[in-house]
Amino acid sequence: AYAGRSRGWPWLWLPVTLAYALAGGLSSWSVWQEGQVEAARLGQELAQHVRLTAAALGLSVLIGGPLAVWSVRQPGAGQVVLAVTGAVQTLPSLALLGLLIAPLGALSQAVPALRSLGVSGIGTAPALVALTLYGLLPVVRNGVAALRGVDAGTLDAGRGMGMTPGQLFWRVQLPLALPVWLAGLRQATVLLIGVTAVAALIGAGGLGVYIFRGLNASATDLILLGALPACLLAIVADAAWRGLEAGLARRLGLTRGAEVGAP
Repeated sequence: AYAGRSRGWPWLWLPVTLAYALAGGLSSWSVWQEGQVEAARLGQELAQHVRLTAAALGLSVLIGGPLAVWSVRQPGAGQVVLAVTGAVQTLPSLALLGLLIAPLGALSQAVPALRSLGVSGIGTAPALVALTLYGLLPVVRNGVAALRGVDAGTLDAGRGMGMTPGQLFWRVQLPLALPVWLAGLRQATVLLIGVTAVAALIGAGGLGVYIFRGLNASATDLILLGALPACLLAIVADAAWRGLEAGLARRLGLTRGAEVGAP
């Protein structure tokens, strides 16, 4: 049985809120009125927020996946990888974004081809680099825990059947490790949705544009216009990943393992 089933009661507010909105109850809220005025741009910034988060998550998986496998096969190197990725997350997001401005700006000046691709000290490039670095720790940490948690007897049985190391990894170890590894992707997704809001300060766009506009103008409605969609996006992403974890675990007949660094 899957031990980590999501509780259904938090979703009760969705139909209640929808009914309230359809009845016109939200029309008097200043944030609702502001949202109607900013509807076109809000949609653009939401799409940019999703694009940045998805791109950073994809890069984190492409880099963190092989690092996790390498860390399992080379324990000494794995300690270094976990230490470095953990150290990155100790840096404040705004500080990391600031640290990337100078080197990426210099790189774009030295390599015209990169500058023509839009790489510069501000904008999407430093935001993607910073977000990718932030997403590495949960991907690598949960990947290492997942791969190490596969039952040794199952691996021995695969070897006894004459499987090569590659076949053993792709057919046995990786499928059994996926439910726990997906928990790391879920953690990374929720983390990145939050950190992406800060990237608006260096011109990367996203929902943080409204949050910081509201802070500068002391306008609560603008702050909520950026914060509420970001919160909803994180809740939906978390629920989607949990559903995928649960479905995969049921399909494999597994009990969900402990998630590293997650409640």
